This record gives sequence, structure tokens and C-alpha cells, in this order.
Amino acid sequence: MKIFLLHHADAVGPDVDPQRPLSSKGAAHAAALAVRAKEKGCAPAAIWHSGKLRARQTAEPFLRECQPFAEFKMMRGLLPDDPPGMIIDMLSHETRDIMLAGHMPHMADLLHALSPNSAPFPLHGIVALERDANTVKELWRLS
Repeated sequence: MKIFLLHHADAVGPDVDPQRPLSSKGAAHAAALAVRAKEKGCAPAAIWHSGKLRARQTAEPFLRECQPFAEFKMMRGLLPDDPPGMIIDMLSHETRDIMLAGHMPHMADLLHALSPNSAPFPLHGIVALERDANTVKELWRLS
């Protein structure tokens, strides 16, 4: 099983829009990142996002570029301050390749919980992990 951890791209500040959509720079970055991830074999069967607009907008290019038939939905446990255990519990019941689109510090905490020896999470990036019966190892990362 592959797990793709995705930190949302650059968003506008709350003073510009309280919903915090992606900035034009962030939207372009997310689209380019999806193309690069597809080249590395990213094709999740499910794409789960936090429900916040910036996470959903970051995940949408991955749905279009990498796997247009993937399940795409908001999931609990992906907000900035959620404990990693919520998602880890859900992942323990999964066999499909999953992409998780969320926020800092949650993405960094989740990466550390799944793969303690990994380097720090790249801001606005993606980290690909592979889980087998006993281990999780990092495959690649893009920022």
C-alpha cells in the first residue's frame, strides 16, 4: 500500500478571504506538483482531504492528473491540530493506495508517526510512503 502525504499549496491570507483559497501561485504549484507526482507513479485509489478549501483545491489537480476515478472526499482527522492517530487508525483498515491532503503541523506529525526516520516534511510538498505488513518506508518526496 502506498500513502501519499500532501501539504496544501500556498493560500491567501485570512485578511484577503476567510475561506483561504489557494493563491494563483499556489494553484499553479499544485498543478505542477500533480504532474511531477504522476511521473513518479502516483495513482491513489482514494484522495482524502481535510475539508478546508485550500486542502481540497490542492488535491483536485491530483484527482484530474493522477487518478480521475479515485474516491475523493473530506475525511475527519486531517485538520492542523488533529492527532495523527485518528488517520493512522483509518489507514490500518485500508489496502488501497491513499492520498491525504492536509495542513501543518499535522502532515509533519503524521509523517513522523508513520516513518520516524524521515527528513522533515517539505512545505507545500508531497511525501510518498510504502507500507507493508510491518514497516513504512519513504519512497520519494517533492516540494
